[in-house]
Amino acid sequence: MTRTSLTAGLVALVSLVAFEYIAVAIAMPVVARELGGLHLYGLAFSGAMAAAVVGTVLGGRWADLRGPSAPLWSGAAAFIAGLVLAGAAQSMEMLIAGRLVQGFGGALVSVALYVVVARVYPEESHPKIFSLFATAWVVPSMVGPAIVGLMVDTLGWRWVFLSVPVLTVIAGLILLRGLAGQPVTGGQAEPAPGLARKVGWAMLTAVGAGLMQYGSDGRFLLLALGLVVLLVALPRLLPAGTLRAARGLPSVVALRGLATGAFFAAEVIIPLMLINERGLSPLLAGFALTGGALTWSFASWLQGREVFSRRTNLFGGSVAIALGILFMGAVTFDGVPVALAYPAWIVTGFGMGLVYPTLSVLTLELSSPGEEGVNSSALQVGESVFSVVAVAVTSALFVAAGSGYWAVYAATLLMALAGLWVAPRFRTARVATPVVARMS
Repeated sequence: MTRTSLTAGLVALVSLVAFEYIAVAIAMPVVARELGGLHLYGLAFSGAMAAAVVGTVLGGRWADLRGPSAPLWSGAAAFIAGLVLAGAAQSMEMLIAGRLVQGFGGALVSVALYVVVARVYPEESHPKIFSLFATAWVVPSMVGPAIVGLMVDTLGWRWVFLSVPVLTVIAGLILLRGLAGQPVTGGQAEPAPGLARKVGWAMLTAVGAGLMQYGSDGRFLLLALGLVVLLVALPRLLPAGTLRAARGLPSVVALRGLATGAFFAAEVIIPLMLINERGLSPLLAGFALTGGALTWSFASWLQGREVFSRRTNLFGGSVAIALGILFMGAVTFDGVPVALAYPAWIVTGFGMGLVYPTLSVLTLELSSPGEEGVNSSALQVGESVFSVVAVAVTSALFVAAGSGYWAVYAATLLMALAGLWVAPRFRTARVATPVVARMS
């Protein structure tokens, strides 16, 4: 019964973090207009992302040193506080402050949950737990838009922020019951050197990602400057060799970044392409995304039951991602039936459902005791930053090519093909060499 409560609490918290991420994206145009802060619209997102990168790095090391309980509950408190502050905001500046606190807290929670899984559940249960986590992210993307739209139209945008804290408290109480008596306290006796420096690199990484985001509308100088900053700072937060996909954990982190970057950069442009270029209604365009979300969830379920080997999950899933993006890219041409968009994204979502949770499982499997937090934070930082870079670069290509949808899908297909090359490079045996990047 205790394990059931624990699992329910973990999945509930993941779902709430995911729901709030989607809900804010949907409600923000109304929020910015009402608060008179359209000029600060991008900062509401990039600021939260920057805080999340710092929170992920700090939370991972904190969980390794002192156990996941402290960062988990501190993160939940910050997540709630940020939501309340945003919901009560009387200005865009106040809302952005709330988003900073919320992003930091949500990141602490996310990385701490990985360490809870590593310490409480036996290794053979990890595929099932991470399949539940993946589903907990996918389901809000299916039901969230309708719920948020209804909430904004009837109760007002503030309840998008103010309703979630109540649910977070309930989920926290369930999780607290499940954690009772579980081995989640304690950690390493001595802190690793260089933590403050690592947090500094995390802040610089957030700056670089923000510059790329702001340069994605065609300001290529900002885009290039952000990329240079990331090339300097990001390797300090990832396992050594990640950017060249060295075998073992570095290839796991690299594949997660490539797969999510390719998927989300391609997905961002789908509604715009289907509505503006192929003449579909917003409802019909949305069904294409829903199909991908459903197959992502289904494939995650298959992964959790270990229907296929991990090698098959990674290689076969990467093939599916590449094929799906290729087919969706073909839809950008008038001679290709628009109906191809639906099976294209169904295939892509299925591939993500195989790849994404498998990489979470491998991260813990490749981590020595006491390194689960720092390696999980590296996985999440890599995923976030690779996705920002992918969206920024493809957006810039789209602008440069004059609404060139083909350019977006060509670039994301290259990323997916790179992932196909990286997929076989993992090792399941734990590594004895240090996995954290150099601190100098």
